[in-house]
Amino acid sequence: MQQSRSPSLAEEEEEEKGENFAMSSSGSESESLASRRSKKPKYSKFTQQELPAWKPLLTPGIVISAFSLIGVVFIPIGLASMAASQELVELVDKYDLECVPASDKVGFIQDSKTDKACTRTITVPKPMKAPIQIYYQLENFYQNHRRYVKSRSDKQLRHKDSASLVKTCEPEGTSEDGAPIVPCGLIAWSLFNDTYTFSVNKKTVQVNKKNIAWGSDKSSKFGSDVYPKNFQKGGLIGGGQLNEKLPLSEQEDLIVWMRTAALPTFRKLYGRIETDIMASDEITVVIQNNYNTYSFGGTKALVLSTTSWIGGKNNFIGVAYVAIGSISLLIALAFLVLSVVKPRTLGDPSYLSWNKESPDYPR
Repeated sequence: MQQSRSPSLAEEEEEEKGENFAMSSSGSESESLASRRSKKPKYSKFTQQELPAWKPLLTPGIVISAFSLIGVVFIPIGLASMAASQELVELVDKYDLECVPASDKVGFIQDSKTDKACTRTITVPKPMKAPIQIYYQLENFYQNHRRYVKSRSDKQLRHKDSASLVKTCEPEGTSEDGAPIVPCGLIAWSLFNDTYTFSVNKKTVQVNKKNIAWGSDKSSKFGSDVYPKNFQKGGLIGGGQLNEKLPLSEQEDLIVWMRTAALPTFRKLYGRIETDIMASDEITVVIQNNYNTYSFGGTKALVLSTTSWIGGKNNFIGVAYVAIGSISLLIALAFLVLSVVKPRTLGDPSYLSWNKESPDYPR
């Protein structure tokens, strides 16, 4: 007959089971805590960058083909760009010295009573097809100066109710009586104000000054309900005047000027001539030489230029394409000779890191 266990023995077994359960619970908790504290990320193909991807092997054939393709594509583009640039006609007339008869250039340009009209004659060497772009070119004028660039109020230019926001426009924020200047700031204050009148073979030619500014600037940066106020009415006149009856969005000379240039030598669009000009024609330009570049040693020039699919006359783009294409072809030829004269056996791709099985994260 089976003997029943004593109560003491049963109690000991229950205590032992409880201790084992407590130990297993504490062990699992410690493992869970350790896993939470671990910096080892949870494995996934995304986090371990093991998703299917195109990983090309740069074999000699691929490298030679890539450099050859660059050369074959770039050289024709460069030659076409150079040919287009050579067909353009660009006339540059520096008039800043010739249009100041006095030895005191600064005094002459600052004298408001002096007639500053200057007549220049330009002979056209090649036919110029319309539209002919008219630019003014300034040198040694640093529109990218930090204080100059910051001296404007974009909110004031866009919104009628923001006329008083002139804090960033010093020293041209308010007039002598404290009224806000619209548009304020040094950029608007220094607006270019030389004017040009053209005639070809003694026949007056009209200059089209419409759509010379960026459409995005006219619609987004300059308000159609913002009108000039107290502009150029201080003791020191910086540049051109504005029509107080026209909103800023329609004053394209100002819009063009306020898109500041990155370099000290720059051109800005003045207008367009919408008629063709033949070779050997004489262009007579009457210039009102008002803008003061003499105080800081700057220069001024009038530029007449035709345009093509690459824009204005610019040989750099074509030369750059031809140079890069030629260098690529030379590199391709060098690799070809090297692979023929001294070939090298390729290694086994299975030894690449992305083809090997990771010991931590087996595939």
